[in-house]
Amino acid sequence: MRDVQRDPAEVPLAIDRVGVRHVAVPLQVRDRSRGLQHTVAQVELGVELPAHFKGTHMSRFLEALAAVDFALDAQTCRNLLTDVRERLEARRAFIAFRFPYFLDRQAPVSGIGAPMEYQCLLCGELWDDAYRMRLGVGVPVMTVCPCSKAISREGAHSQRAVVRLVAEFRGMLWIEDLVAMAQASGSAPVYPLLKREDEKWVTETAFAHPAFVEDVVRAAAQRLAAHPRVEAFCVEVESLESIHNHNAYACIQSPNWQRRGALWGEVWR
Repeated sequence: MRDVQRDPAEVPLAIDRVGVRHVAVPLQVRDRSRGLQHTVAQVELGVELPAHFKGTHMSRFLEALAAVDFALDAQTCRNLLTDVRERLEARRAFIAFRFPYFLDRQAPVSGIGAPMEYQCLLCGELWDDAYRMRLGVGVPVMTVCPCSKAISREGAHSQRAVVRLVAEFRGMLWIEDLVAMAQASGSAPVYPLLKREDEKWVTETAFAHPAFVEDVVRAAAQRLAAHPRVEAFCVEVESLESIHNHNAYACIQSPNWQRRGALWGEVWR
């Protein structure tokens, strides 16, 4: 049958990215303590399309995904990108996985454990012989306002904040590493299950370590910069304010982040 996609384009302009989005797939992810974790991911796949092609072959993206039978990590993501690029006869290929990841979290005093969900991102780009990968995670923390604490006779306002870390890396960077860096940067961690003695510990710990959104983003950026496998990063903190009708946010990018360009647009959209 006629391959219409290979017909000349009426408007001969190259397309930066064309592909499929919001494809749900079952997925296995590397888990540091258990080896593997099963989850469900929303996937985006795309390629660069030359000006002389009318269209791309959308079915080939799904064929590549259907052939996936491995646990997702940096190397297997590169293998998938290579497969996509070959199937689509493209110079550049892109991929993004967004998925929930669960870690068992133990309460700080009682030790009672429960699973806690973290929203994660793994995205990659392959062009010519170059390969780039980014791993991201959103981590809730607790913050206590230093200003409120300083000016109030009793208490201070506190709230959850979300620390979103995205890192380019070499070797193996674990989701657990990013979660730990984010948790250590707030006033106190957030837990899925707390008894009264745990609530007391969290409250007193948070009030002993008040932090503006600016403090949290700086602390997280410092930890990312010191990590031996992180080569570039972007960290954003959004405070879900409890006494204001708005959220507060702050963002830091490593000096080499902008030069590398935005991968797949706004990664947390």
